Amino acid sequence: MTDYLLKAEGVAMHFGGVKALDGIDFRLRKGELRCLIGPNGAGKTTFFRCLTGTQKPTYGTIEFRGRNIAGKERHEIARAGIGIKTQVPSLFDGLTVEENIWLSLRSIRDRRQRTSKIAEVLERVGITDLRNGTLGRMAHGQRQLVELAMVVASDPELILLDEPAAGMTSAEVERLGAIIREVNRSHTVVVVEHDMQFIRMIADQITVFHQGKILVEDQVENILRNQTVRDVYLGKKHVA
Repeated sequence: MTDYLLKAEGVAMHFGGVKALDGIDFRLRKGELRCLIGPNGAGKTTFFRCLTGTQKPTYGTIEFRGRNIAGKERHEIARAGIGIKTQVPSLFDGLTVEENIWLSLRSIRDRRQRTSKIAEVLERVGITDLRNGTLGRMAHGQRQLVELAMVVASDPELILLDEPAAGMTSAEVERLGAIIREVNRSHTVVVVEHDMQFIRMIADQITVFHQGKILVEDQVENILRNQTVRDVYLGKKHVA
């Protein structure tokens, strides 16, 4: 058995003559919380899309639990045990929070088990008070938490989050950070994010993308002090 939950080898993505990804090798161990960062056009979002089945790599393999998922459909990747939260919440505005989560638990046929699971995940994400609220009337930050609850409810082994803090207030970002750290206690998590303060809040390990390649991987403290990373991602402005 491999030590890695997720392993990508030689992943390339070409759009005509443009190499959006140029031979990505990536390793993720079970229980990690990994953040993917990089300037616009660095390749992190393209790599994320390859992980989620939105795009098929031109070359390379992506193994999850030893099985190649590169090029698989999104529903196949979800069934394999990967939960996906995109930047724009995919919710039913006319339904309540409880009803949205109910629909995400279609695999649980027993009604009482499903109801119990909903109560559990609402408490875990800290949105029990929103249970009977209609999604269409909720603020952006609340909607983001509801979709995160829907992903967590299905109990995937790996959770992929695309810019979960986008558009949130400072208080909401702080709350989200605490929730993600708690979720990471029982799930492996990969986060694509631009907000460096949020990354500092949640990250242990960071993978930095640049020009379609992985520039560096290191602990968050070392990344924030890395002058090369500052030059290509943060410019000359200090984070601290």
